[in-house]
Amino acid sequence: MKQVLPKATSEGLSDIDIDWLHMLQADWQALSDLAGADLILWLPDSQGGFVAAAHCRPATSATVHLDDVVGLALPSARVDFMSEVFETATRQVNPQRRWTGLNTVSEILVPVVRDGRAIAVMARESTSHLTMTSHGQYDWYQQASDLLCRMVSEGTFPYASTPTGGQRGTPRVSDGVVRLDQDGVVLQTSPNAISAFRRLGIRQHLVDKVLVEQITNLQDEQHRTVDETLAVVAMGRASWLTEIEIRGVCLTLRALPLFERSERSGALLLVRDVTELRRRERELMTKDATIREIHHRVKNNLQTVSALLRLQARRSDSQEVKDALGEAERRVATIATVHEALSHNVDESVAFDEIITRLLVLAATAASADQRVTTSVKGSFGDVEAGAAAALGVVLTEIVTNAVEHGLAERDGHIEIEAIRNGQELTVHVRDDGVGIPEGRASSGLGTQIVGTLVRGELNGTIEWNRLEAPEHGTDVVIRALMVPAAQHG
Repeated sequence: MKQVLPKATSEGLSDIDIDWLHMLQADWQALSDLAGADLILWLPDSQGGFVAAAHCRPATSATVHLDDVVGLALPSARVDFMSEVFETATRQVNPQRRWTGLNTVSEILVPVVRDGRAIAVMARESTSHLTMTSHGQYDWYQQASDLLCRMVSEGTFPYASTPTGGQRGTPRVSDGVVRLDQDGVVLQTSPNAISAFRRLGIRQHLVDKVLVEQITNLQDEQHRTVDETLAVVAMGRASWLTEIEIRGVCLTLRALPLFERSERSGALLLVRDVTELRRRERELMTKDATIREIHHRVKNNLQTVSALLRLQARRSDSQEVKDALGEAERRVATIATVHEALSHNVDESVAFDEIITRLLVLAATAASADQRVTTSVKGSFGDVEAGAAAALGVVLTEIVTNAVEHGLAERDGHIEIEAIRNGQELTVHVRDDGVGIPEGRASSGLGTQIVGTLVRGELNGTIEWNRLEAPEHGTDVVIRALMVPAAQHG
């Protein structure tokens, strides 16, 4: 089903008209499924003809059109009849039938009326081979479809208020359908609807019973609170969606009120068993909550380790030990920062741009007690998988720390990080305006060894240390990494 009206066909329509047509498209799948027919929305064009603006195929029967018809012009031989329906705003059956393969196509033209005038024409096309309606028990499907078509021509369908079509678990005709009268008494049920309510616990026949009473009796037995929307939906009084859960069985109910001459004559109730869907959703929610809790606890444990290292450094009399423990504390704090970000995220990835600034401030402040070093970030890192984010955070803080301690030793300066992301490929430049590395060689300290190991092992990348030539001065460290998703590691 096409959801966006072509611009060429929407000329001459007001914004309210276009919204009305979009609401029709959001709800006409039920009409198509009940009729077992293709629905085509025709809009008049500037040349006096009509253009197909939207198309809906039935899920309960074979389609008439195998090819996409949206954007095609109406054949000239059919324009006069279509124009008559549009101008008179009168629903009509096309007396002429067309052939498609071995079947004939019958057509009912329904004016789409809003505020008393036709704004489009909906064609309901079906073939002579209708498996769904070949049995007498499904005649009421056709009757319900005819009534909905009449509502389209009277301007009472689509509904002014309707649930979001994209909501997970929204029921369809093929899931199960019940016909109610104006008092909520069941008139007809489809086999799938019977099965769904039996799984819920309603064993007796529903026909001639008030459905909402059968459901509330079950809820009373389970001492469950009755949802305030249940009566509205189960009585068919409003086009809305509700959900019932009893004994672990979950059903969604959607009401389609039926009107005749603007008076409510009953409703269609679509029902769907979403038990398995909700079970999977709960499992995912539990998994997400568990993962966030793990990251939160890891962050707390790392902060405890960081505090112990800081305490041990203060108790040491050796400056060399103090410096080593200080570096270890900074590295642990960097990893803790990444896990803190992950503890607020449902995915196993982190928006690295949100934490890089904190990491830079942490590194620059810890390394520049007697200097004024500023930092800045250009570009975007994008989303980074959890393991790669921890490694990348340690790498960048080590490089920034190295730049402060060596490139900017005993002087003020600036450090800039530029990130260039292209799909899974990430290039990062860390530039400082210090004295520059001697003869293009990086130091061989522990920090540099850690950086090299993480870049090659965890980031699947390479690292270069470049001395900036005059008139610039300083160092440009270039990291090229591959941000491979966790599932592809190994």
